[in-house]
Amino acid sequence: MPAEKRVVDLVVSGGHATAGPPIGPALGPLGVNVVAVVNKINELTKEYAGMKVPVKVIVDPETKSFEVQVGIPTTSALIVKEAGIQKGSGKPNSEKVGNLSIMQVIKIAKIKRSKLLAKSLKAAVKEIIGSCVSMGVTVDGKDPKVVLREIDEGKYDDVIKSAEEK
Repeated sequence: MPAEKRVVDLVVSGGHATAGPPIGPALGPLGVNVVAVVNKINELTKEYAGMKVPVKVIVDPETKSFEVQVGIPTTSALIVKEAGIQKGSGKPNSEKVGNLSIMQVIKIAKIKRSKLLAKSLKAAVKEIIGSCVSMGVTVDGKDPKVVLREIDEGKYDDVIKSAEEK
């Protein structure tokens, strides 16, 4: 009977994983080539540089073969990266720390779409803007609550529809 595959869940810095903790100690005992795993993780997460990324490493202890599955960074990590800020605001109601264009919001919504409960891209965009509200990030230079209202009024329908077709 073949040995059961082992799954190791990790959170790594996109494109900057190393053989040190937490990866080395987690994978070393499984006898897999840790450097090869780290290289694969970095190759698959380089587009998420500077973000914490969930990664699943599936190891076959018998053959020492492995597979790496990359998760999607949190919505807030994507917003921070896209807005070019260090972190969200501690006082989001009064202190705005960054701004995203509606196209950047749509880009994040498309990345996160599979993990959101949203039934449509429009609903996914609204979910991302909801995160902007709590992080003190404006959208198109406006309060995100205003943009949510404008989306409900249909103001962004054409932009979202054309993004959905791409």
